[in-house]
Amino acid sequence: MFDAPLFTPAPRSAPRESKASLPEPAMFDAPLFTPAPRESKASLPEPAMFDAPLFTPAPALARSVVSRAEPEQASASVDRHDVSAPGSVLEDLRARMAAVLERTRAEPKREPPRVDVAELPFCVEDTAAGPLHSRTVRHGGEHRIGRIPIAPARRADANLLALLALDPRLASCDPACALYLDTETTGLGPGAGTVAFLVGLAWFDVGHDGAPPGLVVEQLLVRRLGEEGPVLARIAERIAAASMLVTFNGKSFDMPVLRTRFVMGRREIPIEPPHFDLVHVARRLHKARGVGASLGAVEREVLGFVRENDVPSGEVSACYFHFLRTGDPRALIGVVDHNAWDVVSMAALVGLYGEPLEGTQLEAGDLVGVARTLKRAGSTDLAYDVANTAVERGAGNDATRARAEIAKARGDKARALADFESLAQSVDDPSVRLELAKLYEHHAKDASRALAIVEAGTGEADVSRSRREARLRRKVERQVTRRLI
Repeated sequence: MFDAPLFTPAPRSAPRESKASLPEPAMFDAPLFTPAPRESKASLPEPAMFDAPLFTPAPALARSVVSRAEPEQASASVDRHDVSAPGSVLEDLRARMAAVLERTRAEPKREPPRVDVAELPFCVEDTAAGPLHSRTVRHGGEHRIGRIPIAPARRADANLLALLALDPRLASCDPACALYLDTETTGLGPGAGTVAFLVGLAWFDVGHDGAPPGLVVEQLLVRRLGEEGPVLARIAERIAAASMLVTFNGKSFDMPVLRTRFVMGRREIPIEPPHFDLVHVARRLHKARGVGASLGAVEREVLGFVRENDVPSGEVSACYFHFLRTGDPRALIGVVDHNAWDVVSMAALVGLYGEPLEGTQLEAGDLVGVARTLKRAGSTDLAYDVANTAVERGAGNDATRARAEIAKARGDKARALADFESLAQSVDDPSVRLELAKLYEHHAKDASRALAIVEAGTGEADVSRSRREARLRRKVERQVTRRLI
């Protein structure tokens, strides 16, 4: 592209006769640049960007960089690692893979970590599916989680549990034969790569040698990945013998994880009995406390139990991976305790939720949640009794409103009107005024009072409020006309 200048200036010796032959301006006395000497294309030097390679190969690869200025020498000494040689990259990868495999074969086989030690007392049990590593602890009926004993869970009212769970199937279950289940996993999602490496199971036995029934806690450990078979077989056996499952968020997490593991292990998924998931019941009953979906928060706020030196749920998988890498059983001590606390706390909660409402240990604010849940389940008479108890125990405006709503659903409009009138005097709530306006209009037949309530504001949309107000004005006019007649 540089073989000729961009233009040829006019000769300086041209005749100066006409206007066209005037001398060139000074700016054109010389070309803008002087082109490089025209040399042969073969003798041009390489551009500066190729004076050095784009990167320096790692010393371990021992790659020979061939100079572009000496093609004859390069063709005679091409190394097999040079990327410019055909097939050299593939050969290099094959050689490196072979070296890695050779080192792996040369390494001595690592013995599986021991878990039958004092720090981590898991016993090895020979089963048809292979060796099973399990730990069993039995708690007597007097055992407590905070202020709540576990014994009442065995005789919990199944009908009440069914109403609180909004699941009629639980009414026919025997809580004494319930299976409490909790898993510790390698991930936080129920995907195919998540392994339940520790499964906690608990159930009530019938007692031995005159001892009262107790809660048996069995924990199953996957000592190393690939040894899930015996654990899955034992889980299927326990589920088959249970009348109901009890978990905390097990419908959304624990059971989907286990179903996936059964599929990945090419095992038949066991038929599951009715499932009592405590997380949904806790949210409904303790909504006023704002405990959320954490079992630890429910233990602290409801059971009065605070765990000490507990492993946070987010660090459980890290502890297990450390155990797999190092074989140190101490890495799992906190995880095992965490899992055991989970299943025993579930038994305490079942006993608390399933005890007779006449002598319940639930606080007055929790009874409001119980009443609302029973109303949602269709048991309005029982819901009204619970709401009335909550009012008597000082649960405040929430209990009064719950009783008013339940009374209205039962058809007891007089009780509902009295409660909403009481609420309207103590709280400034448009929704309360709306309910009061409806009761004045349709139950008390007092259109004038209903109109006054509507004019104070009911929180309705403008169209709905205008229609209601116009209707009430017509009714007021008719009532006035009748009085005049």
